[in-house]
Amino acid sequence: MTPAHLPLGLAILAEVIGTTALKSTDGFTRPLPSIVVVASYAMSFYFLALALKTMSTGVAYATWSGAGIVLIALLGWLLHGQRLDGPAMAGMAMIVGGVAVIHLFSESVKHA
Repeated sequence: MTPAHLPLGLAILAEVIGTTALKSTDGFTRPLPSIVVVASYAMSFYFLALALKTMSTGVAYATWSGAGIVLIALLGWLLHGQRLDGPAMAGMAMIVGGVAVIHLFSESVKHA
C-alpha cells in the first residue's frame, strides 16, 4: 500500500456518491441532488489529483474507474433495483481482476 491509496480511496468514494446522486438530479432540475453531484465530483478530482502526486496516472485511473464501475453497479442494484445479466457481471469481474493484477504484480504501482 502506498501513500497514494488513501486519497485514491477518497476519490473513489466521492465519485461513487456523485454518480449515484446523478440519477436523483432529474437532469439537474433538482437543486439538492445537483449540489451533491457537483461537490462530490469536485472532491473526487481533488483527491485523485493528490493520489497522482505519487501514483502513475494509468494505475490511478484504472483503479478509480474500475472500482467506481463496480460500486455504482452495486448501489444501482441496492437503491434502484437495477439488475445486471451474466455478461455484465462477468465483465465487471474481469475489471476487478484486472485492477487486482495491476496492484499485485505491476512494478508501476511500486515505482510510480
